[in-house]
Formats: sequence, structure tokens, C-alpha cells
Amino acid sequence: MRSLHIGATGMLAQQTNVDVISNNIANMNTTAYTKRRAEFNDLLYQNITRPGSTSTSSQTVIPSGIQIGLGVKTAAIYRITEGGGLTNTTNTLDLAVKGKGYFQIELPEGKGTAYTRDGAFQRNGDGVIVTHDGYTVQPEITVPEDAVEIYVNASGEVWVKLDGETDEVNVGQLELANFPNEAGLEALGQNLFLETVASGAPVVDNPDTEGFGSIQQGYLETSNVNPVSEITELVSAQRAYEMNSKIIQTSDQMLQTVTTLR
Repeated sequence: MRSLHIGATGMLAQQTNVDVISNNIANMNTTAYTKRRAEFNDLLYQNITRPGSTSTSSQTVIPSGIQIGLGVKTAAIYRITEGGGLTNTTNTLDLAVKGKGYFQIELPEGKGTAYTRDGAFQRNGDGVIVTHDGYTVQPEITVPEDAVEIYVNASGEVWVKLDGETDEVNVGQLELANFPNEAGLEALGQNLFLETVASGAPVVDNPDTEGFGSIQQGYLETSNVNPVSEITELVSAQRAYEMNSKIIQTSDQMLQTVTTLR
């Protein structure tokens, strides 16, 4: 019976849906996390009678035919790139991007460049601005040891006030990267993404220029997960899973009836 297989594909699809929703809920407090959404496609159809075929020698055309679907499959897990809100941390090196753009992060061991919206940066032992994992923010910016104040303006310029000095000194310029298709970036974990063929090549420029967001010092971007929406979708996925299991139970009962016929 096809219905056994169809019900199984439906249960597997809803299991994937629950996995995606669970990951969204688990990351509802993760800095700059962007929610994911599972999308589904129907499977191939079995043509018993093909629509548009002829049914008689007089070329009578069948208007609709008989096509039986074979279930559902996961087509994609799409990343909703809409930015989250901004939360005030008052931390000097907490930087948020208000608008489009990703910070560039140098991966260790020459593995290339990763991209992130998580601007929770720190200084390492050499004064270089790095991520919480110690990866260097690109372009590399070194803050002098005797810096008593750090100021990052909306354009990404990093200024410091040195001990005993009255004038501020520019020590570097942050840059942002944009992609033609942000959803095509490959998630690496640790709030990092990698460029792919689907994302397109990055376009790099200074913040607060045309097409690029501005830098907000002392803020971090929050997750764009809506807990109420996720719980609602979770309940819907659970009910869909139960209905697909009912299909299998009903098919089993029908087969049981057939086997008891004498």
C-alpha cells in the first residue's frame, strides 16, 4: 500500500521540521542568531493515466488523468536573514551592525576568512581585537597598551585616547562584507559563516556607506527568533506528525482486514 510509505515520508518530514524549530528555540538567546525555516516539496507522482493523453482512436483527450502522489521530502532549510534587535551592553568592544553587513574574521591555520554578525569582541595579549575564540577581526586592529578609552564611530573608525594625551588617535578601520545571497552562506558554528557559490563573492566596504549598515558601539544584535511563533509552529508540527502516524495505523488496519478474509 502506497499510504504506508506516504505516511512514513510525512513523519520524517515533520521530524526534520521539529529538529529545525528546536534549534531555533535553543538559540533564542544566541547573539546575532538567525532563525531557520524548513521547506518541503512533494515527491514524484505515479501516472496511472497521464493528463492530456488520448483515450480513444478518435483522439479524445483526457482532461485530468490519474496521478497518485508518493509523499513529501525536505527541500531546504532556509535561513531568515532579517536582523534581530539591539541590546545595550555598555561594553566598549561590543559592536553591532545596524543594517546589512558581516564582520570579517580570520580563521586559524590559514583556513581563510569567515563572516559573522556577532560583534562581541575583546583584546588579546597583544592588544589585537579578536572574537571570543581568539580569532582576529579583519582588518587587524591593535589597541595600544596605554589606551584608556576606545571609541568606534558609525563608520567603523577605531579611535583611542592614550594615557596622558588629550587628542584621540585613529588606530584602524573596520570593514564589512555583503553578499548577493546571504541565505547561501554555509553555517560553520560559533556564529561564523563561510562563503559559498550560492552566496556569491563578498563585496567589502566601510560601514555606513551605501548598501552597508552602521556600527553601534556598546550594543549586540539579539536573535531574531520569536518564541511565541516557534511554539505555535512546534504544536502544528506535532499535530502533523500525529496525523501522518494515523495514516500508517489506518493502512495497517486495512491490511489486517485483508489478511483475515476467508
